[in-house]
Amino acid sequence: MAGRAVCRGAPAIFRHVFFGADDPEQARIFYDATFGALDIGPGTPDAKGRYVYRHGNALFVIGRPIDGQPATHANGGTLGLFAPSQDALMAWYAAGLDNGGLPCEGEPTHRISPATGREIWIAYLRDPTGNELCAVYEVPE
Repeated sequence: MAGRAVCRGAPAIFRHVFFGADDPEQARIFYDATFGALDIGPGTPDAKGRYVYRHGNALFVIGRPIDGQPATHANGGTLGLFAPSQDALMAWYAAGLDNGGLPCEGEPTHRISPATGREIWIAYLRDPTGNELCAVYEVPE
């Protein structure tokens, strides 16, 4: 498909994700550390005081909510990230804990994905605002 981002051989579903943060600088420190563990460069500030992370054709943006209200997390919402290796997944988790993140759903674990039936390693964190993230390493078949 011309003009569309590709992820693992299929067109990507997302162009960008935006998370609100009451303290964008604190969020930048967290995301610079956790994304850095996944080989994603640091966020760059834009003209509105947001931080933009670029990976391929996808964008992840953090900043104060546009409506001026306090940032809140999505109850039941999780942003899943690909980890290139088990070591990267563990580094992501450690970086998050060291930079204002909180553990959720227990320690990193090895299991079979109920969604894909594939063997995975998975770890969950909450960012400083309370948004839930997970990193997933799919073990090669």
